[in-house]
Amino acid sequence: MSVLRKLAGQTAIYGLSSIVARFLNYLLTPLYTSRGVFAPAAYGVITSLYAWTAFLNVVLTYGMETTFFRFANKQEDGGRTYATAVYLLSATTAVFLLLGLLFGDGIAAFIGYPEHATSVRLLVVVIAMDALTVVPMARLRQENRPWKFAAINVVSVLVNIGLNLFFLAYCMPRYNAGEANALINAVYDPAFGVGYVFLANVASSGLKLLLLLPEWPALRAKDGRGGFDAKRLGPMLAFGLPLLVAGLAGMTNETADRVLMKHLLPAEVADGQIGIYGACYKLAILITLFIQAFRFAAEPFFFSHAREKNSAETFARIMNIFVAVCMGAFLLVMLFLDLFKWFIPNPAYWPGLVVVPVLLLANVFLGIYYNQSVWYKLSDRTHAGGTIAIIGAVITLVLLFWWIPVWGYLGAAWATLICYASMAAISYVWGQKHYPIPYNVQRVLGYMAAGVFLWWGCEQLPLEGAMKYALRALVLLGFVVVAWRMERGAPRGKLAG
Repeated sequence: MSVLRKLAGQTAIYGLSSIVARFLNYLLTPLYTSRGVFAPAAYGVITSLYAWTAFLNVVLTYGMETTFFRFANKQEDGGRTYATAVYLLSATTAVFLLLGLLFGDGIAAFIGYPEHATSVRLLVVVIAMDALTVVPMARLRQENRPWKFAAINVVSVLVNIGLNLFFLAYCMPRYNAGEANALINAVYDPAFGVGYVFLANVASSGLKLLLLLPEWPALRAKDGRGGFDAKRLGPMLAFGLPLLVAGLAGMTNETADRVLMKHLLPAEVADGQIGIYGACYKLAILITLFIQAFRFAAEPFFFSHAREKNSAETFARIMNIFVAVCMGAFLLVMLFLDLFKWFIPNPAYWPGLVVVPVLLLANVFLGIYYNQSVWYKLSDRTHAGGTIAIIGAVITLVLLFWWIPVWGYLGAAWATLICYASMAAISYVWGQKHYPIPYNVQRVLGYMAAGVFLWWGCEQLPLEGAMKYALRALVLLGFVVVAWRMERGAPRGKLAG
């Protein structure tokens, strides 16, 4: 098997396992938003607490995953980078866990959920265990063990889903209907409410940590001596801490809206709006999963093809195809939104569907930005990625503080779109100065405009029933066929106009 085939195969395993895991977790949304499970306000608590979790995951790992990849490849490493990273993360995680458990009540009050202190403590445990698995999971990738990596990811997610189904789809409805049995009486307490979501997460993260226990003996260096190397701490932290800053900026762009809505909206409506927004955000799943798959495959492709004669033209064609696929997904969701909305089976959430087209377009721009990231990676200007993320974070925060009090979750959605569109524009202008790629901007924007116009046009037609769906299916098919013919006919060596 050639090196490239091996790389492609492993990329597929890593990517598919992560995408499958994320997709399976998405399937919990219909459960959480079903009638009789969680009302929008209760689901808002889940959404908001997980937004805080995303921030803390970045803080608690402070770039050690990428740092491990950077330093473990040195010939003289001997396993010491792995041991040093694990010991370092274990020490800081232990401090975080102790403080989080001791001051859980105060933390819950600080973030606006004093009545959910138990859930906050459960999330502290989840965050701590997830931090302890980051470097061991990275080691599986570094040592080319994709199947174990994939199995651990998927098994962990399946346990999470299984426990959610047990508590919320089995115990809850039977208890509420007065049909409880000995098992339900032993394990289910309706007062615990949303806490069962976080309890299931504790179990799945704990299993993941347990499955990684065989990796812990590697904490001794290959020469038999203790693996921790204090001399490596300075260089590793110097490399990792800037990644922390960039990671926090990126996470601000992704999740700050759900955190700030709790504090910028009246208390009586905040959780309900967060819940509606968080549920409707999940309807961008098609574009989100495609972007994730693209990111797993694109980076090794870009690096392996960078020295080829027509690499810049190839990268430009990839952008065309990428945007065409994303806008095809946009049309699929928006033309059939009255069917996709049943992914959220409770009509109490449906007023938030107005944010779906805005968030879909925001994710298209985010994908364009990820596609453009090739320029600063290949030109060794990785600081540019952090700078652009920080600019995006500033834009996000300014717009969120401005628009959320005025428009609620719709303001949050528009802030997300403006942020990602700005990041894509800044990256394009900056990249053309240092690593010019002849992107066909006219075609890219044409695909986006065509997608929006076709959706808008279909919305203006007073059709119902089979005629409505038949026409929309033809419109979607027409877009796909035209885009396919345009890209199929584009010259390989020189981009067609």
